[in-house]
Amino acid sequence: MESEKLPLTEQPLEVEAPKKGKRSRKFFRNFFLIVSLVGIFCIYWFFYNSYSNGERTGILIKITHKGNLFKTDEGEMWLSCRQMTNPEKFYFSVTNDSIYVTLKNLQDECVQLTYTQYRASLPWRGDTKYIVTGVSPINRN
Repeated sequence: MESEKLPLTEQPLEVEAPKKGKRSRKFFRNFFLIVSLVGIFCIYWFFYNSYSNGERTGILIKITHKGNLFKTDEGEMWLSCRQMTNPEKFYFSVTNDSIYVTLKNLQDECVQLTYTQYRASLPWRGDTKYIVTGVSPINRN
């Protein structure tokens, strides 16, 4: 028996090139994904990642509850426990209600504040980059 041979097609196989619409959709999808990831990282980096932690000691001048849309607790302190003619001021925000009440009771007293500093402020967190996380009174002699 003679085996039957199938004739080979003389036409070359055509590889379908991706259409322009598919390429541009893939490009824009990848571009949007990269821009979104960079945006999420920047939001985390500037608003939620703490830049520094520290302590400041001085006389608490005032503590207020203010704001138009977002009501926040803001404070002001002289950075010295002694009477000075022109002391440096430290402005801070408070997010914890119990710390706010404690500071309200310690106005015109020498206090030590523990704070966290962020790279930027958020409207609902306060006007400043410094968020107070703890407070303790200091006895003046």
